[in-house]
Amino acid sequence: MTAQGIAQLVVLFVALAAACPPLGRYMARVYAHDAEGGPAPSPGDRVFLPIERFVFRMLRVDPRREQRWNVYAVSLLGFSLFSVVASYLILRLQGSLPLNPTDRSGVGAFGAFNAAVSFTTNTNWQWFSGEQVISHLTQMSVFTVQNFVSAAAGMAVAVAIVRGFTRRQGRSLGNFWVDLVRGTVRILVPISFVAAVVLIALGVTQNLRGDTTAIPVDRAAVAAVTDARGMVHEEPITHQQIPGGPVASQVAIRDLGTNGGGFYNANAAHPFENPNGWTDLIETFLILVIPFAFPIAFGRMVGQPRQGWVLLGVMVTLLAVSILLMGFMETGGNPAVETAGSSQAVSASTVGGNLEGKEIRFGPATCAMYGAAATGTSTGSVNCMHDSLTPAGGAIPMVLMMLGEVSPGGVGAGLMGILVNALLAVFIAGLMVGRTPEYLGKKIQADEMKLVVLYIVAMPVTVLALSAMSIVVPSALASLGNPGPHGLSEVLYNFASATNNNGSAFAGMDTGTSWYTLTQGLAMLAGRFLLIIPALAIGGSLVRKNKVPVTAGTFPTDSPLFFGLLLGVVVIVAGLTFFPALALGPIVEQLGLS
Repeated sequence: MTAQGIAQLVVLFVALAAACPPLGRYMARVYAHDAEGGPAPSPGDRVFLPIERFVFRMLRVDPRREQRWNVYAVSLLGFSLFSVVASYLILRLQGSLPLNPTDRSGVGAFGAFNAAVSFTTNTNWQWFSGEQVISHLTQMSVFTVQNFVSAAAGMAVAVAIVRGFTRRQGRSLGNFWVDLVRGTVRILVPISFVAAVVLIALGVTQNLRGDTTAIPVDRAAVAAVTDARGMVHEEPITHQQIPGGPVASQVAIRDLGTNGGGFYNANAAHPFENPNGWTDLIETFLILVIPFAFPIAFGRMVGQPRQGWVLLGVMVTLLAVSILLMGFMETGGNPAVETAGSSQAVSASTVGGNLEGKEIRFGPATCAMYGAAATGTSTGSVNCMHDSLTPAGGAIPMVLMMLGEVSPGGVGAGLMGILVNALLAVFIAGLMVGRTPEYLGKKIQADEMKLVVLYIVAMPVTVLALSAMSIVVPSALASLGNPGPHGLSEVLYNFASATNNNGSAFAGMDTGTSWYTLTQGLAMLAGRFLLIIPALAIGGSLVRKNKVPVTAGTFPTDSPLFFGLLLGVVVIVAGLTFFPALALGPIVEQLGLS
């Protein structure tokens, strides 16, 4: 890492250290309940309560009526199904709908299914170039709306699971509709509004215009054009079409809600989305602030702040190490360049590192910080092209997704994932000392461990099975841009991104085919609901139990020892699962460079 890269990292973590504790405490109060089971008073009631009451009347929801875990899950599934259907219809019909200044036609059936599932599951994977395929109405009514509500749904599930630990011999985990509305109205909307205003002030585009025609400053610029006979020749560029749209408002919630979909195909590498170093730092901050605040909220909700700090410590350690490793690989340059024999190429690699696929205004170190933050969460936004990373550098974001969204994971999903791993860690510790494992006073028994296993195996089975099929299906192989280990890396990254609801692209392959739009859609659904449902079931099982008193034999879960155990469990489980596939992809490719 360069001195500049270290300085950026220090500034980022100082800002997060200042913002996350008060935000975590605020979030704990937003999701708190009073003695009668309804939402407890929280800051901003004078502003937010009238809005919430209006929404509850529209939805015919009684905010004091709580739900068992299975009803909570059905509400989530019903809301998600409605979101998929509504999004699909708008995508298919966008050519006949208003706010379409660039005359975009309706999206094809498979493509619309993929996009609707993608944004509903908080994956925000885009097989298309947004500025070339999507109208302004679709950007706002589908993508931006889903950026809010899919993130709020993930946050709602996380707090429902936490209530399983805090309540004694209960039956309910809260009300999904109340948690969804309060998370949206009180957390996501206010912060994203302020962030959007700041981004606009710093140069991010925000308008409702279509394409603006501009004459290039360099009148000598030319473009390669293919004529009717298939011959390529150069023609002068007389004008350019510069796309506009409501960009800043979508970028703000894209990053805050760990969504990731870009208004433009280049995502955060595009100067209209991310014009300078300040916007890049702010967008990275937005990606991490809620995931890092959630463990603090968890500690406050369970009445043991140190428990939250342990979980936060594991998240920070995994992310910081990943940023440093990725930064070292990218700033160190590509070993193959040094053997190419070009002194100019060697000089560029030595001074600037691996600059392929990087924006010069950001460079390799910033690419590492943003890339690790986006794949350590479920954001999927990129400010450099991951297909151009060194093999080892490209393996870092891949591994961060394969860890299961815990470093620090998406909004809500990260806390959910780290808590499931914590249950596995205390179970292993219990086996070591020969006593029934406990976590936060709740005994962890066979029922919970069966659900933990279902949660942990769902993602890797989906990733590895679909990747295996894609390297033998002829039409899928034809989509690859590279053969050998790099091609395998493209496939692995593709399904790791989809199944972990990340949405970032390794690129280098055509994913707009029927095979990939369909299989990715299935992977997104599996990665969302085959994890959420077992996690809610764990909360439903724990909420029925009474708390057992702490004794001399209780394994402390707020200690450095548990921090090390939890960190080891997260790394070892992912390592044992994915190491063989990684060995055939990025590892062997990196070894081939030296």
